[in-house]
Amino acid sequence: MQSQIQEQKQEQKLQQSISQQQLLQAQLVELPIQQLAERIETEMHDNPALESMGEEDALDWHNDAADEAPQEEDYDAQREREERNDALDAALEGIGRDDEDLPVYQGGHSTADDHEEMVYGDTLSFYDQLLEQVGELDLDDQQRYVMEYLIRSLDDDGLLRVSLHAIADELAIYHNIDLTTEQLETILHQLQQLDPPGIGARSLQECLLLQIDRMAQERNSQASATLIGLMHETIANHFDEFTKKHWDKIQQSLGLNDLQAETLMGELRRLNPKPGASMGETVGRSLQQITPDFIVDTQDDGTVTMALNSGDVPHLQVSQSFADLLKTYQSNKDGLSRQMKEALLYTKQKVDAAQSFIDAIQTRRRTLTLTMKAIIHLQHRFFEEGDESLLRPMILKDVAEQTGLDLSTISRVSNAKYVQTRWGTFPLKFFFSDGFVTESGEELSTREIKAALRELIEAEDKRKPMSDDALSDALKQKGYPVARRTVAKYREQMGLPVARLRKN
Repeated sequence: MQSQIQEQKQEQKLQQSISQQQLLQAQLVELPIQQLAERIETEMHDNPALESMGEEDALDWHNDAADEAPQEEDYDAQREREERNDALDAALEGIGRDDEDLPVYQGGHSTADDHEEMVYGDTLSFYDQLLEQVGELDLDDQQRYVMEYLIRSLDDDGLLRVSLHAIADELAIYHNIDLTTEQLETILHQLQQLDPPGIGARSLQECLLLQIDRMAQERNSQASATLIGLMHETIANHFDEFTKKHWDKIQQSLGLNDLQAETLMGELRRLNPKPGASMGETVGRSLQQITPDFIVDTQDDGTVTMALNSGDVPHLQVSQSFADLLKTYQSNKDGLSRQMKEALLYTKQKVDAAQSFIDAIQTRRRTLTLTMKAIIHLQHRFFEEGDESLLRPMILKDVAEQTGLDLSTISRVSNAKYVQTRWGTFPLKFFFSDGFVTESGEELSTREIKAALRELIEAEDKRKPMSDDALSDALKQKGYPVARRTVAKYREQMGLPVARLRKN
């Protein structure tokens, strides 16, 4: 009996020792990159045996890490690839169907919990940011009113798709302001001088030309005057070939060699087809304020690659002076005085703690990489095309089974992390959604059903909006067998009012 009790005590001790390291790993896995950098700084301050690597050591570490995970790329290289990524494809494919828009997560249809998660500080709408800039312009009262009217007529991506003729009619009929389209265009040109460049453009072509012209005016980019001139000529005179990605024809027309053509293509891909989306729905949720933990890149052939964002996180090592001191002490154990033994114990504790922290950081890196690769595998169609309706039902358990990690670990990884993609920057939780199986065995995502519901409501006759019963029937005809109560629940979650309140 005593032996059995003694065994139990020994087992408890072993478990406690393991759980301390597991606890550290769990804490680090849960931290987004900005908080991780702060935690590392604190740890380095508290433990003199922990220090950051020099540049050469960090390079060697990168090479070693690449051997362990060959699919990962150094973040700096990945960031350069991301900047040169064909982000224009989404907009180019939308030419001729400007009323459709590729989804950029801005939290407009998120739950209250998601909203709280996204906000950092006071919120300021995208339109309010432009209105603040208007306050700095020298305008009379009427001009200011008209410019504010133009700003409120912009789409979420920052482009103006309402014709100036229509806006002139609206101002005359509803606001008693009689302006010609030429006068409106003059005010619009002033709006187009605001930040970000490209705002207020009436087409993708104008949006890109505005950005190129701003580059020429400010000359704060790395592009030379010659390169900027080639960019302008490409968009102004070869836009059709550009939209169809006929780079060989553009290269031939401009008389460029392969290196010059590649440089031109790279600079053009830096342009932003959605200047409004880059500002985010609110300052608190602005993409500029969120540091992504993952960088996911989608190639034209559908290949999806990912890398962890290293950000300001230093690469760590055990201090060489502490390691040498420990070796010195350990090689002379027999001749140590009491004071030196205490120094040996202190040094060993600090070195062990430093190594444990480094191991936990490496475990975090492996865990995050495994998780993100599993999400990409499960949601590959979304990363290929950027269509939210292609997101399949996925819960924590699915990713846990794919990675072999615990549910709790997947939950921690998914907490407060963001991923930058070709289609926008999303919280990791964006990719998780419930689903249900139809009678035919087809698996449907609630997100897909919500997208179909939104399409029905947006396309309905606003004089006779559809009731929840009618919406349920229409969804069934589309292959989404959901009950009226489910329709009502989804409608409320998306912030859409009942039929009588949608009536114009």
